[in-house]
Amino acid sequence: MEHSRVPMVTEEVAREALLSFVSSKCCYGRAAAGDLVIQKLKQQTLCRYRLETFTESRISEWTFQPFTNQSVDGPQRGTSPRLWDIRVQVPPMFQEDMRKFQVPHSSLVKGCHKCRGRGRYKCSGCHGAGMVRCPSCSGAKRKAKQSRRCQMCSGSGRRRCSTCSGRGNKTCATCKGEKKLLHFIQLVIVWKNSLFEFVSEHRLNCPGELLAKAKGESLFKDESTMVYPIVDFPLREISLASQRGIAEHSAALASRARVLQQRQTIELIPLTEVHYWYQGRTYVYYIYGTDHRVYVADYPEQYCCGCTII
Repeated sequence: MEHSRVPMVTEEVAREALLSFVSSKCCYGRAAAGDLVIQKLKQQTLCRYRLETFTESRISEWTFQPFTNQSVDGPQRGTSPRLWDIRVQVPPMFQEDMRKFQVPHSSLVKGCHKCRGRGRYKCSGCHGAGMVRCPSCSGAKRKAKQSRRCQMCSGSGRRRCSTCSGRGNKTCATCKGEKKLLHFIQLVIVWKNSLFEFVSEHRLNCPGELLAKAKGESLFKDESTMVYPIVDFPLREISLASQRGIAEHSAALASRARVLQQRQTIELIPLTEVHYWYQGRTYVYYIYGTDHRVYVADYPEQYCCGCTII
């Protein structure tokens, strides 16, 4: 493999990476990062294999909206096309999206089922009366053990219903008062990018989830409507990962979606284990990725946020 494509981490680079990391943490002291003595650098270059499968799935569902006398594209204008015959603009490859479209010639108008075509319905708060019992005096016109009349209802024992503002009815939320609904078949298209990822085995104690997201140096890229498994790669585990990823995506996606494009890549991920000495103890931190991200398991100067250090 072309390990030489990834520059080696020097002591100077290792120290600068730690200083940059410590500066981004409010609870980390800079003294240790500045005064530490680097004892050993253990470096390893890993391979990360990624397979992306970009698919499109389509479903149809009945839906409705208030009918406002707009043009009705119903069956009288022709037969509705099949879902996969409807042409739409596909988003850029490997960028997920979801869109909804009205299926041509599927519309029809019906009276609103919620208000039964009235556009309004009786208020549930006052049962259509427009007035409710005063909550302050409970309709007694006077408060208990008081001779003067209730000020909230002016002694009437009733107040205007706040739910309907005293009208006794409310505009139907389903048809927005239009009394009719336009029903139609809606096409829902989902573009999804499925990811399979594998990082080659390493002997250093750095969390795998960090290496999966690390920035790497591109070594191989293959993109097509359907890619084929990689064979005879110097690391056999990468070839096996390619075979496994393609098989998994084929089994999981082919039956419920249409594959539009596939892309597989191999990247080199540098990983360095830094052993350093500070105030009589030895510590370790890791530098990973081509942008020199840092992972620290045990830093000697960590303080609790909000604490005063004397």
